[in-house]
Amino acid sequence: MYPLLKLVLFDIDGTLLMSGGGGKRALNRAFMALFGVSEAFEGIPVAGRTDHLIFEDAVARAGVTVTTESRANFYTCYFNFLREEILKPGPRKGIMPGVKELLSRLEANQNIVLGLLTGNFSEAAKIKLTYFHLWHYFICGAYGNDGVQRRELVPVAIKRARDLGKDIQSAAQVIIVGDTPLDIECATSTGAVSIAVATGYFSTSELRSHGADHVMPDLQDSGAVIKIINGTV
Repeated sequence: MYPLLKLVLFDIDGTLLMSGGGGKRALNRAFMALFGVSEAFEGIPVAGRTDHLIFEDAVARAGVTVTTESRANFYTCYFNFLREEILKPGPRKGIMPGVKELLSRLEANQNIVLGLLTGNFSEAAKIKLTYFHLWHYFICGAYGNDGVQRRELVPVAIKRARDLGKDIQSAAQVIIVGDTPLDIECATSTGAVSIAVATGYFSTSELRSHGADHVMPDLQDSGAVIKIINGTV
């Protein structure tokens, strides 16, 4: 009997990489260009949330009227600015410790399917990961334009893996790797396993207090991560 496939879904910002503030700069530029409001995203919570929710918070606080057309125009503008801002230096910009080695080892494992689960819209995710030469590792994903709340993205990711012929029957075969309490909640509420890493803005103790199944300071111990994925820890 062959072992069950495991679908490993990675968050992006704070887990795989830091864009050095490029994402927020691009959001602010797009909002200013479309609605004439400066620094619209300053102080708005972003960790673990979908781009949809972040945008709606900015709209509510600014008190602007948004149409279907202006919303679409905003995201087009945001993606264009992100392609520029991702090139610039910024605080903590770079790939998080251990990520490349871990992804290389997971990619080579026939029992593991690599995917994304992120609040980023799919185009923003592709821009960030392509810049850091990580996009090619992932065969599927679920994004901020697939649902409003993060937990809604798990069934989407499972379906996309199945559409590629991967035998993922339920969330019991899913491992979610992220750096925020919302990544943990996403896993807990759907029956997936959570691996929380303290490479974002939450400490190991904070992540543990939110009920993560496994907590790690970073992803440098790829062997330990693989044992968790295989269910041997």
